[in-house]
Amino acid sequence: MQLQMLKSKLHRARLTGCDLDYEGSLGIDQDLMDKVGLLPGERILVANQNSGDRLETYAIALPRGSREFCLNGGAARCGMPGDLITVMAFAIVTPQEAKRLKPRVAVLDAENRIAHQK
Repeated sequence: MQLQMLKSKLHRARLTGCDLDYEGSLGIDQDLMDKVGLLPGERILVANQNSGDRLETYAIALPRGSREFCLNGGAARCGMPGDLITVMAFAIVTPQEAKRLKPRVAVLDAENRIAHQK
């Protein structure tokens, strides 16, 4: 048996942009991706706290230190700049691995800086 378990989470990120004309994805500051172990192209689940929308897409790296989160393509219709989102990635693991897995979680402040890590 294999289980899907949370491995990475950016909580309370604030959207800084939405670009309907881009091909798709969620752009995320590369520094923040590194802090929680997200890779460019990795499948992610995005939950919008303001609208209740959830969408699946993939992560793309934005410039380090930019503190930007930008929904692109059709996903841009699922949020507005200023909305609070949670970005999650999951790993497929065995039950034995699941017992040892410690998700890397960063809670962000109003400027998309890390307020604390879990």
